[in-house]
Amino acid sequence: MANTTMEEFEALLQESFEMDTPNEGSVVKGKVIAIEAGQAIIDVGYKMEGRVELKEFANPGEAPEIAVGDEVEVYLRAAENARGEAVISREMARREEAWDRLEKAYADDARVEGAIFGRVKGGFTVDLGGAVAFLPGSQVDVRPVRDAGPLMGLKQPFQILKMDRRRGNIVVSRRAILEESRAEQRAEVIGNLSEGQAVDGVVKNITEYGAFVDLGGVDGLLHVTDMAWRRVNHPSEILTIGETVKVQVIKINKDTHRISLGMKQLQDDPWDLVAAKYPLESVHKGRVTNITDYGAFVELEPGVEGLVHVSEMSWTKKNVHPGKIVSTSQEVDVMVLEIDGAKRRVSLGLKQTMRNPWEVFAETHPEGTEVEGEVKNITEFGLFIGLPGEIDGMVHLSDLSWDERGEDAIQNYRKGDMVSAVVSEVDVEKERISLSIKALGGDKFADAVGGVKRGSIVTVEVTAIEDGGIEVEYEGMKSFIRRSDLSRDRAEQRPERFSVSDKIDVRVTNIDSKTRRLGLSIKAREIAEEKEAVEQYGSSDSGASLGDILGAALKGDE
Repeated sequence: MANTTMEEFEALLQESFEMDTPNEGSVVKGKVIAIEAGQAIIDVGYKMEGRVELKEFANPGEAPEIAVGDEVEVYLRAAENARGEAVISREMARREEAWDRLEKAYADDARVEGAIFGRVKGGFTVDLGGAVAFLPGSQVDVRPVRDAGPLMGLKQPFQILKMDRRRGNIVVSRRAILEESRAEQRAEVIGNLSEGQAVDGVVKNITEYGAFVDLGGVDGLLHVTDMAWRRVNHPSEILTIGETVKVQVIKINKDTHRISLGMKQLQDDPWDLVAAKYPLESVHKGRVTNITDYGAFVELEPGVEGLVHVSEMSWTKKNVHPGKIVSTSQEVDVMVLEIDGAKRRVSLGLKQTMRNPWEVFAETHPEGTEVEGEVKNITEFGLFIGLPGEIDGMVHLSDLSWDERGEDAIQNYRKGDMVSAVVSEVDVEKERISLSIKALGGDKFADAVGGVKRGSIVTVEVTAIEDGGIEVEYEGMKSFIRRSDLSRDRAEQRPERFSVSDKIDVRVTNIDSKTRRLGLSIKAREIAEEKEAVEQYGSSDSGASLGDILGAALKGDE
């Protein structure tokens, strides 16, 4: 009996020597034989036991699921430690197992399941069932994610973008999965849409230029110009995020899958009735919607706008910005000047609804009317004077004074002076009004020489004696008699023989209305008198001397 036992022992000992003990650094199967102090005691066979922390059996955020009797795979790090126990790890076993599985999935371009469990710089950490991967922030969703809280700990599919087992690096993407499913969904939605179709959509986003509308998995752009027939300054005027709207599919780009939408296409086009509603030269009320450098846009009705060009805004304000004449939202009366249905353009006039101020002035101020106004401007050729109706009249240099040269007379005026003048001409077409200051109180020269003709004898008064002749005055009009015209007799052609205030008879030799001068001569009067005496008292060949005849004539005069 004892011998038998001895033999059995030897056999068992031999068997144990021959038995292959597992290699350190490999994954082995084991059985949970006890759970104590937060650890599982696992028998890995070969008379080896080891301890593993319970948390190594739990997925991130979950409670460990382990019980006595469970079979598990663990990684044998060392066969024996100081306490004579095997050093084993469940986590490392899971990692090895996971890497094998993930490498196969990466090779097959297959999706893997995992859960986001932590946040790191530039992204998140993902547990892929034992292996830890990096999820960059840009790969979390199709659009940037502000709060990744709801995604944490959630089991979901990922796509492996890169892996390096030697370095232990894995990079995954959630976005690639979403894009793929979205592309499938998009293709399906687009396949069910056709151009011209009316569909319901939800406003997802509003920008300066339009709104994005979700048509059930696919977005379409509703441009601001397609929202309404009227001018829309910003989409938020008529849309709000989350609102359901009816839109028409205008265009589908099969290559880019872009969809253009419109709302106004589902409403009646107001332009169909424009020509009938707004005949040429008819006047309508409108609202100023926009002001530019070249004019103002006026809305006649929602969807119908016309342009009042700057040249059609005012009769009088020529080089003024439209914003100085009208303001946005102002109600104005406008006249329809032209309609171009093809280009959807209406030309409007603002000034045509008011009377031409030059016409009004011509009616109320016929030529010869006296007016009063402020000197608005002084130029080298005359004065501009402000008149009723915000228009100007011009007094030319030549119309400033009868007596002074225009260049001298204009020096007497300053900007802002109030002056009176007479209307001399109104040209409505050229928008010109000519005024005269010198014509105030009539034409003195015309009045003075009214009954005087060439050859008339008039009495003048000497006002000044000069070397070259004498200055005389007739009815307030000054004239000059040259030395050679002072007498027929050369010896008597001396200015000094006259005195100021002398009254003398002279003959009118010329009437010049332009220079407003009378040509006067004593010599001409004497010659004329001599001629008359000869005719009365005999001819020059009757033998009587001229002196006799003149003497007799002069005696007769006395």
